[in-house]
Amino acid sequence: MSFIIAYLIVFVLAATPFFEVVAVIPLAALAGLNTWVAVAVGLLGNILTVLLVIALMDKIKSWLAKRQNGKANNKRGERAERIWKKYGLPGLAILGPILVGSHLAAFLSMSFGGNKQSVAAWMIGSLVAWSVAAGILTSFGINLFEFDAERQGFLSDLLKQYQ
Repeated sequence: MSFIIAYLIVFVLAATPFFEVVAVIPLAALAGLNTWVAVAVGLLGNILTVLLVIALMDKIKSWLAKRQNGKANNKRGERAERIWKKYGLPGLAILGPILVGSHLAAFLSMSFGGNKQSVAAWMIGSLVAWSVAAGILTSFGINLFEFDAERQGFLSDLLKQYQ
């Protein structure tokens, strides 16, 4: 049961803006969770919330307009705009999860003129690619550093303390 809660935490962290699935996957593996289950669960969480941002774009825009009162863009937004101008939607969707965050990349892609279907398709493709890459690199890293499979990570140690 405790590992179900651990995977639920992976889902929630990956779904949280600025806590990208690419960072959650290695943490989950180091915690002793199965890397590929963490990839699937984290990817699902990240994709669902990115699609939610795309679907609720108009409401988010109006809420932000009321909240900001004409304030200038932040550095992440400026970086995303430079990427958009140079590479368009494919560039922002591919580089966004690493450079500005997937949720912000989806939001800004819509703001800069992308349509919902194109933004969703590019973002999903990008998130799948980054998640698989993170899973492969994590697996190689665990093997390279000879992670002790019998210890099962720091999560197992933590759970044993509370049993």
